[in-house]
Amino acid sequence: MNSTDRTPADLLRSALAADPGRPLVTFYDDATGERVELSVATFANWVAKTANLLQDEMSAQPGDRLALLLPAHWQTAVWLLAASSVGVVADMAGDPARADFVVAGPGQLDAGLACAGDRYALSLAPLGRRFATPPAGYADYAVAVPSHGDRFTPYAPVDPEAPALIVAGAELTGAEVVERARADAPGLDLTGPGSRLLAGLPYDTWEGLSAGLFSPLAVGGSVVLCRHLDQLGEDALAKRIDSERVTASRH
Repeated sequence: MNSTDRTPADLLRSALAADPGRPLVTFYDDATGERVELSVATFANWVAKTANLLQDEMSAQPGDRLALLLPAHWQTAVWLLAASSVGVVADMAGDPARADFVVAGPGQLDAGLACAGDRYALSLAPLGRRFATPPAGYADYAVAVPSHGDRFTPYAPVDPEAPALIVAGAELTGAEVVERARADAPGLDLTGPGSRLLAGLPYDTWEGLSAGLFSPLAVGGSVVLCRHLDQLGEDALAKRIDSERVTASRH
């Protein structure tokens, strides 16, 4: 990866330039049987559309706070990189009453109504399906995002030294996210391009975000992101590790 990358969005741009066709995020939900594989190019396309939604439809500006009331999920990863692209502070499991915007999934929709700004709901259903009826007080992300552009350019440059992420009460700049992700890689047995980490940790701690997204991205690797992994037996997990060519795991 490019040693000059200073933000998570920079890491994604470098990954896209290096090998757009390789897998980046493979997502499993063991409660529903869902499996989704996103190449770098497909993931970056979702990120660009979501960043355009943030910037143009939500009028988000650098420094605004976005509460993400979402589990470890491929769409959560998209929102994290979209926030980085705009310069918005992604607040994982943050207080919606203190946020400028909120994105919430099932089980968190009532809590998210405390946000006075724009609210978007994710069904988290297989294939990113829309809601049959949007939840009261929310716009449906799956309805809103497709019309946005496949390329993104921020109106203002993103400052790597500005706050970018809040997780478990700790605030990190974009540069700190990149530095910590790179520093974590050896301990996660991520040895560089081709590394493939199976992660089953929640996204409400730095450890979960690092293993489940940022460290694999920082080294040119990929992540097999598993939700509800406790519903998978040991034999099935061993088969997944083999079939997905996993080189390391944290769960």
